[in-house]
Amino acid sequence: MTAITVDIINKSYPAAGQACLHRAIADLKLSLPSNEFICLVGPSGCGKTTLLNIIAGLDRDYSGEITVEQQHKAPKIGYVFQNPRLLPWRTVRENITLTLPSDYDPKTVDALLETMQLTQAQHVYPERLSLGMSRRVSIIRAFAVDPDVLLMDEPFVSLDAPTARQVRELLIGLWQQRPHTVLFVTHDLREAIALADRLIFLSSPPMQALSEIRVDIPRNIRDDETAIEAFRQKLLQDHPEIRALL
Repeated sequence: MTAITVDIINKSYPAAGQACLHRAIADLKLSLPSNEFICLVGPSGCGKTTLLNIIAGLDRDYSGEITVEQQHKAPKIGYVFQNPRLLPWRTVRENITLTLPSDYDPKTVDALLETMQLTQAQHVYPERLSLGMSRRVSIIRAFAVDPDVLLMDEPFVSLDAPTARQVRELLIGLWQQRPHTVLFVTHDLREAIALADRLIFLSSPPMQALSEIRVDIPRNIRDDETAIEAFRQKLLQDHPEIRALL
């Protein structure tokens, strides 16, 4: 059971061509419950990737505190980047097992490959993969470490709609097999509604949390585009401040 508390007072960095600092995040407070699929929605450039990097511990140059509550052990964090970041000289399977301990169970990798429909491609090199397949490999790699927290930074960007939908369904299938806390960054509201238990809307810089909304559409009808659109329209009607973020 892993919950995350975010309290970032300030995150700034030098702005290109300017003498002053760019303030990316200011007074951001979030409480992220255990085992929820949470989508962070905000405009491009608002600092969503910066926030994930801070939570992952990749960026420590900020004022504030990130608390990851985990019983009995240090939490394991998986990260799926916008770019799949596969090593071209390693096969699909080798890319997945690269970060695993030497005594890992091969059956775990086999099961992930099967769920993501990549068993037949496990010995293929990345140059022969489509973008959608490469993104599925990066998701498997993150799941293979058995994470307590999974960070996903717009992992389906640039995919065509049918491929993105297929990968989303495979992702949810994996997550439901072993629920854990997921933070999924996107600027696509329909995608967020299709995936999330909870939506958190983030402002333009300096980033702040504007709204937090639960998605009450049953999981078994999340593939119904009519239901997704009806929820989206009601959401925009009830929360007009969100329109400016999309």
